[in-house]
Amino acid sequence: MVLASPAIREIERATLPNGIRVVTEAMPHFRSVSLGVWIASGSRIERDPENGISHFIEHMLFKGTKHRSAEDIARSVDSVGGGLDAFTSKELVSFNTKVMDEHLPIAFDVLSDLVLNPLFREEDIEREKGVILEEIKMEADQPESVLHETFISNFWKGHGLGKPILGTKETVKKFGQGMLLDYYNRVYSPENILITAAGNLEHEHIVDLVAENFAGLKERGALAPDSVPRPYAPIVLKNKESLEQVHITIGVPTYPLAHELRFPLYVLNTVLGGGMSSRLFQNIREKQGLAYAVYSELNLFSDTGCLSIYAGTAVETARQVIDSVIEEIRQLKDERISEEELRRAKDHLKGSLMLSMESTSSRMSNLARQELYFKRFMSIDEMLDRIEGVTRDEVQRMAQEFFSTENIAVAMLGRVRGIQVTRDDLVC
Repeated sequence: MVLASPAIREIERATLPNGIRVVTEAMPHFRSVSLGVWIASGSRIERDPENGISHFIEHMLFKGTKHRSAEDIARSVDSVGGGLDAFTSKELVSFNTKVMDEHLPIAFDVLSDLVLNPLFREEDIEREKGVILEEIKMEADQPESVLHETFISNFWKGHGLGKPILGTKETVKKFGQGMLLDYYNRVYSPENILITAAGNLEHEHIVDLVAENFAGLKERGALAPDSVPRPYAPIVLKNKESLEQVHITIGVPTYPLAHELRFPLYVLNTVLGGGMSSRLFQNIREKQGLAYAVYSELNLFSDTGCLSIYAGTAVETARQVIDSVIEEIRQLKDERISEEELRRAKDHLKGSLMLSMESTSSRMSNLARQELYFKRFMSIDEMLDRIEGVTRDEVQRMAQEFFSTENIAVAMLGRVRGIQVTRDDLVC
C-alpha cells in the first residue's frame, strides 16, 4: 500500500463575483475544521485620528449582531466544544474558529454573522473604550511592550507601521459610532476579504457557504495603496527609574516577507538569536551571565522588514551587552558560519516548520499568509528544499548587507541617565 505524502497539499481556490477570495485545504484524516475570515488591512492604514480603530472594531464585532447577542455569540461555539478568536496586526485582522467537522455549518454561520452584521451600539462603544484603555494601561506596565513601541515608533517614524495597534488613550477616547461605521464600510469590503479553511472539508461546500452568506456584500472599490515606510536609525534612551533592568533593542531593516532571499535571512536570524543554541544566547547568557532573556526576531511585512535583538540586563552591564551584540554582528560579517551551525539552523527551521503545520488552525493561517503575501501556494517539500539550499556564503552576504553601522537603530528603557551610546559604539 502506498500512502500519500503529508507534504502534498490539497489546496483549492475560488473567487466570488463580488471579489471575495476563498482558499481551502482538505485534510481528510482530521476530524476538525478551522475557518478564518481575514481582513487584508491592519493598523498600518489607519489615519492619525483613527489610530487603534482596527483593533477596536475587532472587539466590537463580538458585542452583538442583528441576529445574536454577545452571549449568544460566545455560547454558539462553546456549546459544540469549539473555539472562537480574533486578532489585529499591522497588516491583518483575523476572525477564526475551530470546530469538529460536523459543526462546520454553525461555526461558519457565527463567523459570518460577526463580520457582516455588527451593531456598533453607542452604549457598547462607550463600555469597550474602558476595556481598551485598560489594555493600553496593561501594556504600559510591561517594559518589553513599552520598549517595543518606543523602538518601532522611531524606526518607522511618521508611518502607520510605527504606530501602536491598540492606539493611544487620546485616539480611543474619541471613537464614536459614525467613525467606526465609516472605517468599517471602507475596509470590510469584498476586495479586502479572504476566507480560508483547513481540515476535513469539501471545497465546494465551503464555497457554497461563503456565497450563501457573503454574496450580497457590495463591491466598494480597492483601498488606496499605502506608502512604503522609510526606516530610520536613531539611538533612543528612555529613562524609567522604577525598573530594575535596562531593556535594550537593537535593530536593522531587512527584506519584506515575500522576498526571494528570505530563507537565508531566516537562517541568519536563527544563528544569531533564534534559540538556545544561538550565538547571542550562548555568549551573553550562558558564558557571560549578563541576561536572562536575550534573542533576535524577524518582523516582516509586505514591503519592508526588521531584524531586532532584545536583551534585558542590569544597569551596570548594559554597555557590555551592547558591545557583545555588536561583536557577534561583526563576526557574522567577517567570517562564514561553520558547517555545524548551518546544519543546526537548517534543522531547527525545518523542524519548526513541520511542527507548525500539524494542526488545521495553523494550515488555515498558512493559507491566508500565502494568498495575501506570496500570491501562490508552496508545498511543504518546496519550503524544506529552499531552507536546505541556503549556503554559508549567502548568510555572510546577508549579514554584510544589513548590519551596517549607519543602519543600526537602538532603543533602551530603564535607569539610563548615566549611560551613553553613540554611533561610534555601533561600528561593526
